[in-house]
Amino acid sequence: MSVRLKRNDRVRVISGKDKGKEGKILRRIPERGLIVVEGINMVSRHLKPTQKNPQGGINKQEAPIYECKAMLVCPQCGAATRVAASFLENGKKVRVCKKCGEIIDKDKA
Repeated sequence: MSVRLKRNDRVRVISGKDKGKEGKILRRIPERGLIVVEGINMVSRHLKPTQKNPQGGINKQEAPIYECKAMLVCPQCGAATRVAASFLENGKKVRVCKKCGEIIDKDKA
């Protein structure tokens, strides 16, 4: 499957308990089709006291969500959009916004 979403992309969740929220992709797990998004799908992790963390306690952290549950937010038009692939004159493949037609990968252009 081609890369639709990349690390540090801004995405909007389109279904589930966090529907409508936006965040930045922290990491991807491509072999399972998962992404971890900043501030989305927060879960409680119970930590035992250790020498490093003698207090222990309950820690909130992001859990992965499926890639198909998130849509890229276009940096130019600000809308949640699908991604198209296009080739530049120099042969580089770039991602393009389906709504406004602008190139998303400005660093490659």
